[in-house]
Amino acid sequence: MKLSSFIKTIGSVVLILFSSFTYVSAQSSITAIDVLLDPDKTMLDSAKVYNEMMKKNYSGPGSYSLDELHTPHITVLQCFVKTADLEEVYAAVAKVVKSEKPTKDKITTSGFYYFPYKSLGLAGITATPSPKLLSFQARIIEALKPFIIVGTDAAFVQNADGTPIAAGSSDYVNGFIQDHAGAKYNPHVTIGLAHEDFLKELFAKPYHKFTFKSSAVSIYQLGDFGTARKKLWTSVE
Repeated sequence: MKLSSFIKTIGSVVLILFSSFTYVSAQSSITAIDVLLDPDKTMLDSAKVYNEMMKKNYSGPGSYSLDELHTPHITVLQCFVKTADLEEVYAAVAKVVKSEKPTKDKITTSGFYYFPYKSLGLAGITATPSPKLLSFQARIIEALKPFIIVGTDAAFVQNADGTPIAAGSSDYVNGFIQDHAGAKYNPHVTIGLAHEDFLKELFAKPYHKFTFKSSAVSIYQLGDFGTARKKLWTSVE
Protein backbone atom coordinates (compact mmCIF):
# COMPACT_ATOMS: atom_id res chain seq x y z
CA MET A 1 0.00 0.00 0.00
CA LYS A 2 1.34 3.44 -0.90
CA LEU A 3 2.04 5.84 1.96
CA SER A 4 -0.54 8.34 0.68
CA SER A 5 -3.26 5.62 0.59
CA PHE A 6 -2.31 4.43 4.08
CA ILE A 7 -2.57 7.97 5.45
CA LYS A 8 -6.00 8.41 3.81
CA THR A 9 -7.21 5.11 5.31
CA ILE A 10 -6.01 6.01 8.82
CA GLY A 11 -7.57 9.43 8.43
CA SER A 12 -10.92 7.91 7.50
CA VAL A 13 -10.86 5.59 10.51
CA VAL A 14 -10.02 8.47 12.85
CA LEU A 15 -12.83 10.55 11.33
CA ILE A 16 -15.36 7.72 11.84
CA LEU A 17 -14.27 7.18 15.43
CA PHE A 18 -14.40 10.91 16.17
CA SER A 19 -17.84 11.22 14.56
CA SER A 20 -19.14 8.28 16.63
CA PHE A 21 -17.76 9.80 19.82
CA THR A 22 -19.32 13.16 19.00
CA TYR A 23 -22.70 11.51 18.35
CA VAL A 24 -22.64 9.58 21.65
CA SER A 25 -21.60 12.71 23.52
CA ALA A 26 -24.46 14.67 21.93
CA GLN A 27 -26.93 11.96 22.97
CA SER A 28 -25.75 11.89 26.57
CA SER A 29 -25.66 15.69 27.00
CA ILE A 30 -29.43 15.75 27.61
CA THR A 31 -31.46 13.30 29.71
CA ALA A 32 -35.21 12.68 29.61
CA ILE A 33 -36.27 12.25 33.23
CA ASP A 34 -39.36 11.15 35.12
CA VAL A 35 -39.79 12.42 38.68
CA LEU A 36 -42.15 9.81 40.05
CA LEU A 37 -43.79 8.13 43.00
CA ASP A 38 -42.95 4.50 43.65
CA PRO A 39 -46.30 2.90 44.60
CA ASP A 40 -46.63 0.49 47.52
CA LYS A 41 -47.30 -3.25 47.28
CA THR A 42 -51.08 -2.76 47.08
CA MET A 43 -50.81 -0.88 43.79
CA LEU A 44 -47.91 -2.99 42.49
CA ASP A 45 -49.90 -6.20 42.90
CA SER A 46 -52.91 -4.73 41.09
CA ALA A 47 -50.81 -3.29 38.27
CA LYS A 48 -49.06 -6.61 37.67
CA VAL A 49 -52.37 -8.49 37.45
CA TYR A 50 -53.62 -6.10 34.77
CA ASN A 51 -50.25 -6.16 33.00
CA GLU A 52 -50.59 -9.92 32.59
CA MET A 53 -54.01 -9.35 31.03
CA MET A 54 -52.52 -6.80 28.61
CA LYS A 55 -49.78 -9.22 27.55
CA LYS A 56 -52.24 -12.06 26.95
CA ASN A 57 -54.27 -9.79 24.69
CA TYR A 58 -51.28 -8.32 22.83
CA SER A 59 -47.71 -9.66 22.76
CA GLY A 60 -46.34 -7.87 19.68
CA PRO A 61 -43.81 -5.02 19.38
CA GLY A 62 -44.00 -2.66 22.36
CA SER A 63 -45.56 -5.20 24.72
CA TYR A 64 -43.70 -5.41 28.02
CA SER A 65 -43.73 -6.85 31.52
CA LEU A 66 -43.71 -4.65 34.60
CA ASP A 67 -40.22 -5.31 35.95
CA GLU A 68 -36.96 -3.55 36.83
CA LEU A 69 -36.75 -2.22 33.25
CA HIS A 70 -40.40 -1.09 33.17
CA THR A 71 -41.03 0.04 36.73
CA PRO A 72 -44.65 0.67 37.79
CA HIS A 73 -44.90 4.29 38.89
CA ILE A 74 -46.94 7.47 39.10
CA THR A 75 -45.37 10.28 37.13
CA VAL A 76 -45.20 13.66 38.84
CA LEU A 77 -43.14 15.45 36.19
CA GLN A 78 -41.47 14.48 32.92
CA CYS A 79 -38.92 16.85 31.42
CA PHE A 80 -35.55 17.17 29.70
CA VAL A 81 -32.51 18.41 31.61
CA LYS A 82 -28.82 18.72 30.88
CA THR A 83 -27.02 15.58 32.00
CA ALA A 84 -24.40 17.81 33.65
CA ASP A 85 -27.16 19.29 35.88
CA LEU A 86 -28.45 15.97 37.21
CA GLU A 87 -26.81 16.24 40.63
CA GLU A 88 -28.41 19.65 41.15
CA VAL A 89 -31.75 18.23 40.00
CA TYR A 90 -31.48 15.42 42.57
CA ALA A 91 -30.74 17.93 45.31
CA ALA A 92 -33.67 20.14 44.32
CA VAL A 93 -36.10 17.20 44.35
CA ALA A 94 -34.74 15.92 47.67
CA LYS A 95 -35.40 19.32 49.24
CA VAL A 96 -39.05 19.28 48.10
CA VAL A 97 -39.52 15.68 49.25
CA LYS A 98 -38.20 16.56 52.70
CA SER A 99 -40.67 19.44 53.10
CA GLU A 100 -43.74 17.94 51.39
CA LYS A 101 -43.43 14.32 52.64
CA PRO A 102 -45.49 12.82 49.76
CA THR A 103 -45.11 9.22 50.97
CA LYS A 104 -47.53 10.00 53.83
CA ASP A 105 -50.33 10.87 51.41
CA LYS A 106 -53.11 8.34 50.76
CA ILE A 107 -54.07 8.02 47.11
CA THR A 108 -57.32 6.54 45.81
CA THR A 109 -57.71 4.94 42.38
CA SER A 110 -60.52 6.15 40.12
CA GLY A 111 -60.60 3.76 37.15
CA PHE A 112 -58.73 3.27 33.87
CA TYR A 113 -57.60 5.27 30.88
CA TYR A 114 -55.75 4.53 27.68
CA PHE A 115 -53.74 6.53 25.16
CA PRO A 116 -54.53 5.45 21.57
CA TYR A 117 -51.53 4.15 19.62
CA LYS A 118 -52.34 2.88 16.10
CA SER A 119 -54.86 0.05 16.69
CA LEU A 120 -53.66 -0.36 20.26
CA GLY A 121 -53.99 1.51 23.52
CA LEU A 122 -51.40 2.24 26.21
CA ALA A 123 -53.46 1.67 29.34
CA GLY A 124 -53.18 2.71 32.96
CA ILE A 125 -54.91 2.69 36.34
CA THR A 126 -55.90 6.26 37.20
CA ALA A 127 -55.91 7.93 40.61
CA THR A 128 -57.67 10.97 42.00
CA PRO A 129 -55.17 13.84 42.43
CA SER A 130 -55.39 14.79 46.11
CA PRO A 131 -54.64 18.38 47.20
CA LYS A 132 -51.36 17.15 48.72
CA LEU A 133 -50.33 15.41 45.49
CA LEU A 134 -51.15 18.52 43.45
CA SER A 135 -49.12 20.63 45.88
CA PHE A 136 -46.18 18.25 45.58
CA GLN A 137 -46.31 18.39 41.79
CA ALA A 138 -46.43 22.20 41.82
CA ARG A 139 -43.42 22.37 44.15
CA ILE A 140 -41.43 19.92 42.01
CA ILE A 141 -42.15 21.92 38.86
CA GLU A 142 -41.14 25.15 40.57
CA ALA A 143 -37.90 23.60 41.84
CA LEU A 144 -36.88 22.15 38.45
CA LYS A 145 -37.94 24.96 36.12
CA PRO A 146 -34.42 26.47 36.09
CA PHE A 147 -33.07 23.16 34.74
CA ILE A 148 -35.71 22.27 32.14
CA ILE A 149 -34.71 22.48 28.47
CA VAL A 150 -36.10 21.27 25.13
CA GLY A 151 -35.03 17.73 24.24
CA THR A 152 -35.36 15.03 21.58
CA ASP A 153 -35.74 11.23 21.37
CA ALA A 154 -31.95 10.88 21.74
CA ALA A 155 -32.32 11.74 25.45
CA PHE A 156 -34.34 8.56 26.16
CA VAL A 157 -32.91 5.14 26.98
CA GLN A 158 -32.77 3.67 23.49
CA ASN A 159 -34.44 0.38 22.55
CA ALA A 160 -32.06 -2.58 22.57
CA ASP A 161 -33.41 -3.85 19.24
CA GLY A 162 -32.70 -0.55 17.52
CA THR A 163 -36.33 0.40 16.92
CA PRO A 164 -36.98 4.14 17.28
CA ILE A 165 -38.64 5.71 20.30
CA ALA A 166 -42.43 5.88 19.77
CA ALA A 167 -43.52 8.88 17.72
CA GLY A 168 -44.69 11.80 19.82
CA SER A 169 -42.67 10.87 22.91
CA SER A 170 -40.49 13.99 22.87
CA ASP A 171 -43.48 16.25 22.22
CA TYR A 172 -45.23 14.71 25.22
CA VAL A 173 -42.27 15.39 27.51
CA ASN A 174 -41.61 18.88 26.14
CA GLY A 175 -45.27 19.79 26.68
CA PHE A 176 -45.75 18.02 30.01
CA ILE A 177 -46.11 21.11 32.22
CA GLN A 178 -48.54 22.80 29.84
CA ASP A 179 -50.63 19.70 29.09
CA HIS A 180 -50.37 17.44 32.15
CA ALA A 181 -49.91 19.55 35.27
CA GLY A 182 -52.22 21.25 37.75
CA ALA A 183 -55.88 21.02 36.71
CA LYS A 184 -54.83 18.76 33.77
CA TYR A 185 -52.87 16.32 35.93
CA ASN A 186 -53.92 12.69 35.44
CA PRO A 187 -51.93 10.56 37.91
CA HIS A 188 -51.82 6.95 36.78
CA VAL A 189 -49.85 3.71 36.78
CA THR A 190 -49.29 2.44 33.24
CA ILE A 191 -50.14 -1.26 32.84
CA GLY A 192 -49.18 -1.94 29.21
CA LEU A 193 -50.36 -2.20 25.62
CA ALA A 194 -53.48 -4.00 24.42
CA HIS A 195 -55.93 -3.88 21.53
CA GLU A 196 -58.45 -1.04 21.76
CA ASP A 197 -61.49 -3.33 21.55
CA PHE A 198 -60.20 -5.32 24.52
CA LEU A 199 -59.60 -2.17 26.55
CA LYS A 200 -63.04 -0.76 25.82
CA GLU A 201 -64.61 -4.02 26.94
CA LEU A 202 -62.48 -4.12 30.10
CA PHE A 203 -63.18 -0.52 31.02
CA ALA A 204 -66.94 -1.02 30.62
CA LYS A 205 -66.95 -3.45 33.53
CA PRO A 206 -67.52 -2.26 37.14
CA TYR A 207 -64.33 -0.95 38.73
CA HIS A 208 -63.55 -1.37 42.43
CA LYS A 209 -61.56 1.54 43.82
CA PHE A 210 -58.79 1.04 46.36
CA THR A 211 -56.42 3.21 48.38
CA PHE A 212 -52.65 2.98 48.38
CA LYS A 213 -49.57 5.02 49.30
CA SER A 214 -46.18 5.62 47.73
CA SER A 215 -43.06 4.05 49.21
CA ALA A 216 -40.56 6.54 47.80
CA VAL A 217 -39.90 9.32 45.30
CA SER A 218 -37.47 8.46 42.52
CA ILE A 219 -36.01 9.91 39.35
CA TYR A 220 -35.65 7.67 36.30
CA GLN A 221 -34.40 8.15 32.78
CA LEU A 222 -37.33 7.61 30.45
CA GLY A 223 -37.54 4.76 27.98
CA ASP A 224 -39.92 3.96 25.14
CA PHE A 225 -43.66 4.51 25.75
CA GLY A 226 -42.86 6.63 28.81
CA THR A 227 -41.49 3.70 30.80
CA ALA A 228 -39.22 4.25 33.79
CA ARG A 229 -36.14 2.51 32.39
CA LYS A 230 -33.08 3.57 34.39
CA LYS A 231 -33.10 4.58 38.04
CA LEU A 232 -30.98 7.68 38.61
CA TRP A 233 -31.96 8.69 42.16
CA THR A 234 -34.32 7.72 44.97
CA SER A 235 -35.38 9.23 48.28
CA VAL A 236 -34.85 5.91 50.04
CA GLU A 237 -31.56 6.01 51.89
